[in-house]
Amino acid sequence: MTQPHNLQGPEVLPASGGAPRSLVILLHGYGSNGDDLIGLVPHWQGALPDTVFMSPNAPQPCPGAPGGYQWWPLTSLSPESRAAGVRQAAPIVDAFIDGALARWGLTESKVALVGFSQGTMMALHVGPRRPRALAGVVGYSGMLADPDAQASELLTRPPLLLVHGDADPMVPVAALRQAEAVFRPLGFEVSAHVSPGLGHGIDPAGLRLGEEFLGRVLA
Repeated sequence: MTQPHNLQGPEVLPASGGAPRSLVILLHGYGSNGDDLIGLVPHWQGALPDTVFMSPNAPQPCPGAPGGYQWWPLTSLSPESRAAGVRQAAPIVDAFIDGALARWGLTESKVALVGFSQGTMMALHVGPRRPRALAGVVGYSGMLADPDAQASELLTRPPLLLVHGDADPMVPVAALRQAEAVFRPLGFEVSAHVSPGLGHGIDPAGLRLGEEFLGRVLA
């Protein structure tokens, strides 16, 4: 029996100075931490002045990455290991979302998940399995960790934005096409963008698309 985790990490209150009307939860990549993705906030606050941003550290310290965390260990890169890992971490992310909803007095319709890499795997797994639909999910440089189970386990269909670089050496851009091929036939609204020449990262085009998407789904 794993112990429950109370995830901690940086947060940024609404630029408007008022009570939050919406929430963006940022899920970082393997070996990183919440301080990394909280750096996206200045790019998006103009379009989301009434949004609170939370960027929790993943539950496990990451070996060989001082100050870094992991949602699950990458001891094996097999599809089975990925599926098991995302399932192990999903209840922790769900509990964090539930706690944030209660804390800020918001409903799922005012919450978006933004993931990068391993954080995208978490967001794409957790989002459609929530019983009440989230406002949207943005996935940068990630993949669907358990594609075979998606159809049988989905409960809701939040709109998705998938962004990937075609020169990504860590998670190949084919992962975006695979996720599209799973989600579209299941009735999801999927927006997808491939950035030419981009490696494992987020470029200005991806930032702008994220801003537009979040501004629309959280309006």
